[in-house]
Amino acid sequence: MKKEQIKTLYDSKYMKFYDIQYKEGAHYYCASRREKDRTLAISSTEEYWNLLADAVSCVVVIRVKGEEPKLLLNWEFRYPTNQYLLSVPAGLIDEEDREKPDALRITAIRELREETGLIVGETDEVKVINPCVFSTPGLTDEGNALMYISINREEMPELSHRGAEGSEKFEGFRLVSLSEAKGYLRTGRDEHGVYYPLYTWAALMYFVAGEAVFG
Repeated sequence: MKKEQIKTLYDSKYMKFYDIQYKEGAHYYCASRREKDRTLAISSTEEYWNLLADAVSCVVVIRVKGEEPKLLLNWEFRYPTNQYLLSVPAGLIDEEDREKPDALRITAIRELREETGLIVGETDEVKVINPCVFSTPGLTDEGNALMYISINREEMPELSHRGAEGSEKFEGFRLVSLSEAKGYLRTGRDEHGVYYPLYTWAALMYFVAGEAVFG
């Protein structure tokens, strides 16, 4: 597809809306984080192979010596749903970090600090689970990298939302045991009866599967 086939309908710092004319008289609409010349609709196969995600979503497991590992989630207010949703620490990759080879790791560590107050130390682990996945490719070309962060401590670290910025609103943390994670997966809802995001489901699945294999 050519750049001329895409028309910008809305443009703001965090969100753009494009009209993709994929053939004469036929239109498809796409929400995107990307400037028009970086949208996936006009990317080549080679560019797609080297795609850097727009954001990271983190599977955070807290491992305190002598205690059962816990998956760290939080309730974050999501305006389109008008609900606090059980969510993973997540955030956009800063523009100044996009050219760095460890952009995903840098973003994961920053978002963890801002949304939970946790600072990654020498005994902790940060790794990439999947460099880019799409949640709703029929609506948006936004890609998220799935990251794993293991916080390994002698004692339970302090958690805080004090680093939250802008529109971010939180209502507490949830330390999820293995049995509780299985319960969330069975019901598809949190304890308040509210549905959770796809990335929360991925974190629950990774946590349950990982502990079953490696725990």
